[in-house]
Amino acid sequence: MKTAEQTENPNVLSARICATGGAAVWSGVALLAHFGSVRVGAIELLFLFAPLVIVPLGLELRRVVSSTRFAHRIHENWVTRLHSLAWIALPFGAGMAVVALLLPPGMIAGLFAFGWMTVCLLLAAAGITELASSLLVEIRGAARVPLVDIALAMARVDLVVGGTWFVASRFGMRPMGIQEPIGLLTAVHFHFAGFATATIAGAMLHFVESRGQGRWLRWIVPLVVGLPFVIALGFVISPLLKMAAAVIFSASVAALAILLPTLATHAASRPARVFLHIAAVSVFLGMMLSCVYAIADLRGSDVLPIPQMARTHGLLNAVGFCLCGLLGWLIELTS
Repeated sequence: MKTAEQTENPNVLSARICATGGAAVWSGVALLAHFGSVRVGAIELLFLFAPLVIVPLGLELRRVVSSTRFAHRIHENWVTRLHSLAWIALPFGAGMAVVALLLPPGMIAGLFAFGWMTVCLLLAAAGITELASSLLVEIRGAARVPLVDIALAMARVDLVVGGTWFVASRFGMRPMGIQEPIGLLTAVHFHFAGFATATIAGAMLHFVESRGQGRWLRWIVPLVVGLPFVIALGFVISPLLKMAAAVIFSASVAALAILLPTLATHAASRPARVFLHIAAVSVFLGMMLSCVYAIADLRGSDVLPIPQMARTHGLLNAVGFCLCGLLGWLIELTS
């Protein structure tokens, strides 16, 4: 029997089904890869964890946070329609992403990758529309756009950037001469360090602001939201810019990790506190590895090669921080 909340918000049930089913599919692909039945590496598995598990959970957390915000939305109906379309398309798009990664790069794999790109486009359009309507309200002097709303909107913009790189990777394209696995890693970067981290940061700020706090987070959240774009730009134009942005971003996310245990102690839900503590430890270790990699890469050292980063930093970030962080805040904000 459905609860009143699920009846009014069918996406609650959709998020649970998508994330649970996605986790089962991901586990199956990982097992097949382990036994050599499919040719899927650590980076491919990291990417698949996003459309199958992380994105559904992140979208549900965004809904929970946003349900008490955007009191002056102008285009709320458009945002709702875009999100409804995205929820309908999400399981199909995630399934097509799995097929795209099981196929060798080329025309067919690229066409399948467009299935996931469609979901990303719908979500990015919803985020941009939401942010534009809020900015219009601010211009009219009715209200100021809260930083939480900006973070949640930009998180969905991250997805379309990541989706674009995913399509390029599966087509076998080399934009600006960038070779694999950097193209696919950029897609991974914008799904986890972009979408998931910005969503978690927005939820954290929402939590502390509801308690009349948030002074330090208001300085950290803009860095967490904006620097993934600067890091990606550094891959194209300047190794020094990439290193500097990666170090600052790592420090910003490490600051989130330092604040997380404090916030977790104020959480009403015991399971939420456990998940948030795990997330804090994981992200702190992962960001230390990220700093080491950025400095080593600038110096031309192979002390921490990309495959090893995918198995260490990638796992800590995807499962330890993103999954546990999203689950922690979802449990806390819905308990």
